[in-house]
Amino acid sequence: MKDLIVVGGGIGGLAAALAAARPGRKVTVLERHDVYGELGAGIQLGPNAFHALDRLGVGVAVRARAVRVDALRFMNGTSDTEVASMPLTGAYVRRFRNPYAVVHRVDLHRPLLDACRDAGVDLRVNSRLVRYEQEAGSVTAVLDDGERVTGRALIGADGIRSAVRAQLLDDGEPRVSGHTIYRSVVPMEAAPPQLRRNVVTLWAGPKWHFVHYPIAAGEFLNMAITRDDGAREAVAGVPVSDERVLGEFPALGPCARGLLELGRDWRTWVLCDRDPVTTWTDTRVALLGDAAHPMLQYAAQGACQALEDAVVLGELLGGAAGEDVPQLLEKYAAARRERTARAQWVAREMGERLYHPEGRAARERDAMLGSLSADEMYDAVQWLHGERNFAAPGRG
Repeated sequence: MKDLIVVGGGIGGLAAALAAARPGRKVTVLERHDVYGELGAGIQLGPNAFHALDRLGVGVAVRARAVRVDALRFMNGTSDTEVASMPLTGAYVRRFRNPYAVVHRVDLHRPLLDACRDAGVDLRVNSRLVRYEQEAGSVTAVLDDGERVTGRALIGADGIRSAVRAQLLDDGEPRVSGHTIYRSVVPMEAAPPQLRRNVVTLWAGPKWHFVHYPIAAGEFLNMAITRDDGAREAVAGVPVSDERVLGEFPALGPCARGLLELGRDWRTWVLCDRDPVTTWTDTRVALLGDAAHPMLQYAAQGACQALEDAVVLGELLGGAAGEDVPQLLEKYAAARRERTARAQWVAREMGERLYHPEGRAARERDAMLGSLSADEMYDAVQWLHGERNFAAPGRG
């Protein structure tokens, strides 16, 4: 019998498997695809993510390919003027005890995958879960080919459309946000020299915003531009033409427009999330990452919160006996519910009130952001970036 079955081989699933791996423990990851990999390009990692990565033993490997960010810049996307900038060096690093960085998703996923292999985790592919079944003392993952994998606990880390969540909660499809995002990656050498900085820059306009930053040790520029267009149908990774992307954002100022014109091989998604829920467990089954608390990208915390989940889960399970598992899984959920729910709501609110207002609301936003000192900005993110216990807000 396995000690732990993890459904899903993405960042959260691998982190959970690694956190739970101990000498003599049998941990299996069930990945539905035929290869372990990560979709998408850039990802932002706050200090809280590095706190988690260090506890998982892969912080050094991730830092080796990450780009440390010097500042978060908020720009008026129609006038090309800076509204506010939060420095991320010096006082920020001293306060939060780790950097803020950006990384290509594969450069986060690969160290976790390598560490799982080194720890003896059983990594399976082509293993699509159909359902789980429970008996006294065990839980069984039933796969689409009829194979049955039995363990003492099962973690659903299989994303926003989690099969584990569908059985555990039966709460339907994710909420479609009405926001369409377009993503592209270009060689850094193609970018204007003044934009080749280790900075995350956000250009905000009426019902749209544009974000870019370096990835892959600075070799590429990751670009993502989003329109609040009322889209009601979920779309994931569909190729779109350069002309369509440029046509969607005619109001960009000259600087942002010139950068957008460099994009090639664009793909589009319609962003989705879910409302927070209080039920994460079903006896020997628990949810993790996007399966538990899918959030919009606007707080840059989706992967960070999944890593935190994994650390809390692994440290609670520890060397637990089989009969302790249901209580420990509920303790894990209780520790994580409030913090992740707050991150979900904040991410949604940022998209609605911070990035996309127009007219008077946009002018008031700019005035508010421009009035903040660096210390006031740090105070605002203390609960998120400064947390080391990964539990309820305010315990940093």
